[in-house]
Amino acid sequence: MKTDVLTRPVTATQAPAANGIRKPRRVRSRLRSVLLIASLIVMAIPFAVPTLWMITSSFKPLNEIFASPPTLFAENPTTAAYVDAFTFQPFAQQYLNSLYIAAIVTVVAMLVSSLAGYAFARIRFPGKNVLFLIVLTGLLVPSEVTIIPLFQIFKNLGMINTHLPLILVPAIGAPAVLGTFIMRQFFISLPVELEEAARLDGLGRVAIWWRICMPLAKPALSAVAILTFLGSWNMYLEPTVYLTSPELFTLPQALTRFTDAYGGEMWDTQLAAATMTVVPVLVVFLIAQRQFVEGLAHSGLKG
Repeated sequence: MKTDVLTRPVTATQAPAANGIRKPRRVRSRLRSVLLIASLIVMAIPFAVPTLWMITSSFKPLNEIFASPPTLFAENPTTAAYVDAFTFQPFAQQYLNSLYIAAIVTVVAMLVSSLAGYAFARIRFPGKNVLFLIVLTGLLVPSEVTIIPLFQIFKNLGMINTHLPLILVPAIGAPAVLGTFIMRQFFISLPVELEEAARLDGLGRVAIWWRICMPLAKPALSAVAILTFLGSWNMYLEPTVYLTSPELFTLPQALTRFTDAYGGEMWDTQLAAATMTVVPVLVVFLIAQRQFVEGLAHSGLKG
């Protein structure tokens, strides 16, 4: 009686052969993982070492910063530079200025970009694609091109030496344009059936946007929030143009003012102040890094 080849049981002599095939595959998979991790570590060194040196050097006396040969860690650590950062100028107020400006800009940009992104993704109206291309051209115009006419506008409105230009321009300018693109791409990827079901339940456009789309758009919103917060936090040209009072300065502008009576750089104080400016950005990114990566993946910006 013949036995079907497909139903023939595996004998003891055949099992080791299968295990022998799996083992090289596991070894190759682990080897690829090790090589990938090692490559990422090597590529991260040019970015991690300067940041680590900045942090450790902020605890060094001035003579150790320029010691030869250089050292990574302080031999006699001190916090004097951190104390000087707050006593030399109103650094605490300047820190608060950057925090609340970046927070307001981020919230407003998220609101504007989500509304505009939903409109471009779901609402049909004449000239929608042409208007979207016109909006995207805002990303191609450098801020240096528009800074003079904007200065004249804010001067006529009496907003010079206030924080209003630093809030209005980024909130509805290029950061909001990039956020609009990210949100539009994300909303396009959502199933149309969700919106149709919400309409059957009697929800209008605003209710669908707020109650259906926004809860699902957390990854895209995280990406917009991080990019907008980082752009506002690092903004330097606009504060230099619009602000003249030290108590109104933001952190990028304040970092350039740590000089002694002879105009020399106070390197230890600058390093301490720069270290403190990095903390909020790291905190924001660590909290939302997973959603940030997912948001970029849905928007089509991933590499």
